Amino acid sequence: MRRVLTIENISVFYGKAIALKGVSLHVGAKEFVTLLGSNGAGKSTLLKTISGILHPNEGKILLGGNEIHKLPPHRIVKRGIVQVPEGRELFPELTVQENLRMGAYAREDGSAVKKDLDFVFRIFPILNKRKYQTAGTLSGGESQMLAIARGLLSSPKILMLDEPSLGIAPVLRDAIFQVVQQIYQERGLTILLVEQNANWALSICSRGYVIENGEVTLEGTGRELAENEYVKKAYLGY
Repeated sequence: MRRVLTIENISVFYGKAIALKGVSLHVGAKEFVTLLGSNGAGKSTLLKTISGILHPNEGKILLGGNEIHKLPPHRIVKRGIVQVPEGRELFPELTVQENLRMGAYAREDGSAVKKDLDFVFRIFPILNKRKYQTAGTLSGGESQMLAIARGLLSSPKILMLDEPSLGIAPVLRDAIFQVVQQIYQERGLTILLVEQNANWALSICSRGYVIENGEVTLEGTGRELAENEYVKKAYLGY
């Protein structure tokens, strides 16, 4: 499978503290890859480093064979890597529709943007009903839907999702899980997921990595990791 994203031995420091140490992994075209790990393991740090919010002290990040780890975030977005951050980080005073338009700020293909708007309103019909409502008045689940939809309006080649189920009521969490799966199947997007619900993540992903204390400790297919005795005890609850 053709690799679209390659991480080569990256290390990231917060002052003298090591957040990531010699991390290497890859994501293939149209793969769904998940990152498992406890809080503070380095998963979100890795996504922020791929996005250009942080820069590695060591190592390389390549997109399609081209180095991107020295680029600023806006140039990485233009190259097709889009992150839906933990905590959503919407523009609370803007309407739902305005937040979605912000996702498409760098695009010039107006007709394609309209098609993407139609798509997100189809998979998230509640956003269509709320499109003139300010984002700050949405529920947690609706806010997460808007964050994902805004990411899709950036026309990503790789969509990175950081804890999409965090702080969401179970009924809406399940709806978001279903839509993420629908996006993957219908759009053929490459997805890199960080998610605490390991059972769901491993059931849908092509492959996965376990990150502990800033290092990759395990990797394999979703099935291989789900059947791994350590993963069962540490992340699956049995």
